[in-house]
Amino acid sequence: MKIQLIINGYKKELEVRPDEYLLDTLRNYNYLSVKRGCDSSSCGVCTVLLDGSPIASCSYLSIKASGHEITTAEGIQKEAAQISTYFGNEGADQCGFCNPALALTVYAMKRELSNPTDEEIRDYLVGNLCRCSGYVGQQRAIRAYLEDTL
Repeated sequence: MKIQLIINGYKKELEVRPDEYLLDTLRNYNYLSVKRGCDSSSCGVCTVLLDGSPIASCSYLSIKASGHEITTAEGIQKEAAQISTYFGNEGADQCGFCNPALALTVYAMKRELSNPTDEEIRDYLVGNLCRCSGYVGQQRAIRAYLEDTL
């Protein structure tokens, strides 16, 4: 079946199976920043933005996304690179597997929350797991990024 999406600002018509998840659709169409992790919406590495809000694409049916706007890390390259620089400066950028999804989440948080507290940042990031860090460096990096760009 065909679905209509706006992906990273471009109108697309994609062929999908009725039982296909958005993660698989995006990867099939070469949006490779969207990663496969747990396949149970627990780890967050498959995060994309649906109409500006973070969702787990591994458990979201592609047909439900029809008519909506999807943003992947490819769609926020400038911002993702900027966020990544802050992660590197704080030593929070280790293997990088979670970075695309985390960058999308931080980007959405910046647009949704004005001057968030550290607790609000932590709450917003729930579901974005990083197996390399203890999150302290990430927290510092996100705080510095938000302070410098808000």
